[in-house]
Amino acid sequence: MTIDQLTALEPACSREAALALFDSLAPVPAAQLGGRWHGRELATGHPLDGLLVASGWYGKQFDGVDSVHPLLFRDRAGAVFAVDPQRVPLGLVGKVPSTVVDRGRGLLGVLKPALRARGYRARLRSVEHRGVVTTAMVYDHLPIIDVFRRIDDDTVLGLMDYRNFPEPYFFVLVRENVQDAVRLLE
Repeated sequence: MTIDQLTALEPACSREAALALFDSLAPVPAAQLGGRWHGRELATGHPLDGLLVASGWYGKQFDGVDSVHPLLFRDRAGAVFAVDPQRVPLGLVGKVPSTVVDRGRGLLGVLKPALRARGYRARLRSVEHRGVVTTAMVYDHLPIIDVFRRIDDDTVLGLMDYRNFPEPYFFVLVRENVQDAVRLLE
């Protein structure tokens, strides 16, 4: 039933509808988040809507509770790589249109060495959010916590709580097929 509820809201809905769905979902244990996950946004009118997708955002990778790549990007050639969140210019959100970001995506191949994470940049922890204890991803160097709720075994709804934005940003993560997964770290 919850996949149907999510599908009814995608690709865009009100913040209230996204929060109602989020609040109706069960918590996610950290043990269920292992592996690489492909992401997509659930647009709610947030300033980030469209920007992550336009920039080549791919998803997240959970190798352990203390070993998380919070931002995976895909370059135009299709290569997926971990990006250091400190190197993402979040201060430009709302100031640069997604069309400009999309054109700049072509530079990912050139910028990859400068953007690439040199290790894990987040951890998983249990937190209470909106009255429910669930797993959250805590960024090491940014005031960001991504809180997860379970849609099914291979799909979660994420809510990004970023100190600099009064409203949450919503995204969906779908587990990658384990047989098709390619090791992230070379």
